[in-house]
Amino acid sequence: MRTQPLPRIGASIAASALLLTGCAGAGTTAGSTDSLNIGSRTAPQGFDPVNAIGSALPYYQAVYDTLIKREPDGSYSPMLATAWDLDPTRTTLSLTLRQGVAFGDGTPFNAEAVKANLERFKNTPGSNTRWLTDLDAVDVVDPAHVELKLKQPNPAMLYYLSDSAGLMANPAKFAQPESLKAAPDGTGPYKLNAAKTVTGTKWVYERNDQYWGTKLPYKTVTYNYFDNETAIVNGLKSGQLNAAVLLDADQQLAVESGFKTKSTPQNFDFSCLMLLDRDGVLTPALKDVRVRQALNYAVDRQTMLRSLQRGKGEVTSQVFGTQAPGYKKELDGYYTYDPAKAKALLDQAGYGKGFTLKLPRPVGMVSDALAASLQTDFKAIGVTVVWDQFDPTQLVQKVFTGRQYSGLVMNLGQYSNDWAVANDWVAPGPFNMFGNTDPTIQDLMAKMKTDTGDQEKADAQALNQRLVEQAWFLPFYRVTYLHVTDGTVSVVPQDGMASPSIYNYTPAK
Repeated sequence: MRTQPLPRIGASIAASALLLTGCAGAGTTAGSTDSLNIGSRTAPQGFDPVNAIGSALPYYQAVYDTLIKREPDGSYSPMLATAWDLDPTRTTLSLTLRQGVAFGDGTPFNAEAVKANLERFKNTPGSNTRWLTDLDAVDVVDPAHVELKLKQPNPAMLYYLSDSAGLMANPAKFAQPESLKAAPDGTGPYKLNAAKTVTGTKWVYERNDQYWGTKLPYKTVTYNYFDNETAIVNGLKSGQLNAAVLLDADQQLAVESGFKTKSTPQNFDFSCLMLLDRDGVLTPALKDVRVRQALNYAVDRQTMLRSLQRGKGEVTSQVFGTQAPGYKKELDGYYTYDPAKAKALLDQAGYGKGFTLKLPRPVGMVSDALAASLQTDFKAIGVTVVWDQFDPTQLVQKVFTGRQYSGLVMNLGQYSNDWAVANDWVAPGPFNMFGNTDPTIQDLMAKMKTDTGDQEKADAQALNQRLVEQAWFLPFYRVTYLHVTDGTVSVVPQDGMASPSIYNYTPAK
């Protein structure tokens, strides 16, 4: 799952200045393969693979290989699995495993290790464990072959095995999971240098000389955590950092105009009001599709994008990203800014006098500007937004398990795999906690599981169309991320990830 509250707000400039001094030396010179220093707003929650989510995945990729590698364009290539095959029923996925690979203590990587990892991932509580809900059993055929038995077809299984679900750790450490959190044991291209690592500030990786595959270009890779992007930009300017991803529009402008850099934009997350209560359990008005449509017409997306993101992004009315086969360009502009139409729809639905919409606002997770923008746009059509502020630590309890709100303002990642989109945002689960659906959506999702090729794409586009027409979501815009380097490094954005994979960095030519 690729989720993050909106917007990402830095805390203390002074504290980040202290963090900056902890960076691992000066930046590399052009063409150097000695060291790579990366700035990040994300930090890992230990090194147990079950905790690998979102933008933190590269920290884990350095020490753990995945079964399947996802290339920057979203295609798949061999990694610890050298080949895979799906049977005609699409319920048995056979993997051929790489031989001659071992973990740090000599424990062999084999089919038993795959079985242990996948079963542990599925059964250990975590943000992404639902990805393996359809995994019924892992059958060991022989040391080099394993079969994944699925309860039903899952078109995103290869995608998941190229992400956190596919990270392979040493099963010998599973009896003491706390040891994995501090001392990762995988088969990856690097090893964590615990002596140089300062948990919470910087993580230093040294090249694994026993790595089975092609060595990555840098001998040392250091990830440096900052709580704000001002410090990251300062680190790039001073030569202490070689690369970073910037989300804040002001900081993007600062690097584009402030000094010589190489930058690559990527539209990744989409900002939205996730409408959770589509059956009107908490807010009866939301059960009527005309009300949900009215809310979509009420939002001035272009003004929001211009004022909140300095225009760095693109407005949209759909949750499918541009890389997904289910994406339809014409749906980006489906809901234009039309308060008069919004009022008419509310009147037709019997809510001409408006209603009240109570939304959560964990401290620091929704900016004043965005909160005011939504309040103003909705007030213009008679809908009163009441923001409920509380400590961010209560988010899961209040929103996801407590089901106390009808919507949530957030950023969501845009996957290139259609089923990953449908499974995360549409199927009953954390982001469809009330279990909303309709016969058309059920039918299309069922077809997506079994259809292939052009028909599967047609199913996904039809699902996308249905979700937009039914106003299941209220997207604002896709956010432009800027991948920035100091000119000594080349970086390629990664499909399905806000942060580039560890494999995507090379010395600039």
